[in-house]
Amino acid sequence: MRRPALAAILLALSLALLAGGCLGGEEVGAGPETDDGSVQPGTTDTEKLPALVLTGVAASGEAIFGTQGCAACHALAAAGAIGTIGPNLDDSKPTFEFAVERITLGQGGMPSFGDKLEPQQIADVAAFVAESAG
Repeated sequence: MRRPALAAILLALSLALLAGGCLGGEEVGAGPETDDGSVQPGTTDTEKLPALVLTGVAASGEAIFGTQGCAACHALAAAGAIGTIGPNLDDSKPTFEFAVERITLGQGGMPSFGDKLEPQQIADVAAFVAESAG
């Protein structure tokens, strides 16, 4: 009889943790949305985006794009990337500023790389994407 009680407690705790994760607060980096549902660039707190004050080196960014697995989700001809999970970067042609924001903070299915990459690396990837997309 003890086992069903323990199972019920574990189930209740699991559901509580799941609900807490799903309802855990505001999405970081969210700002005013455009007609297509994307967030306008430059609408987040720039203190969280130190890469914006740096000059990116596109050649370095190409290597980082490859090693960080960006091609698994994104299509970008210059990188030989044919991912279909995330936006096709050749079609969306993100600006440097938008790329910095999205790489740093993430949004939706895009993970945040702000705690995984240095600001210079983020600036480099953003420069590569902005300069080569299209």
